[in-house]
Amino acid sequence: MSAPMQSRTTAAYFVQAVLSFAISGSTLAVGVACLPVGGWTRAFLGIGLLYTVTSAFTLAKVIRDRQESSDTVARVDQARLEKLLSEHDPFRVEGA
Repeated sequence: MSAPMQSRTTAAYFVQAVLSFAISGSTLAVGVACLPVGGWTRAFLGIGLLYTVTSAFTLAKVIRDRQESSDTVARVDQARLEKLLSEHDPFRVEGA
């Protein structure tokens, strides 16, 4: 059978992604908090920020799940093909 799937990202890439997300989210939150507008406007923008962040996480999870699903189907198909090839005897004569 094939080897287990390995991670496609390095530790440095992971740290960069986490820092980028944290910095962008916190600076946007500070920007919304410091706007010279009323409380209702600030609350609306804050809720919009939270909605955008949760939507991004949901989209990333859906894309990851779809990719893992296709990888699983491909591995199952590969295992079936390997089984058929291992059981095939090209020198066997049918009905002889």
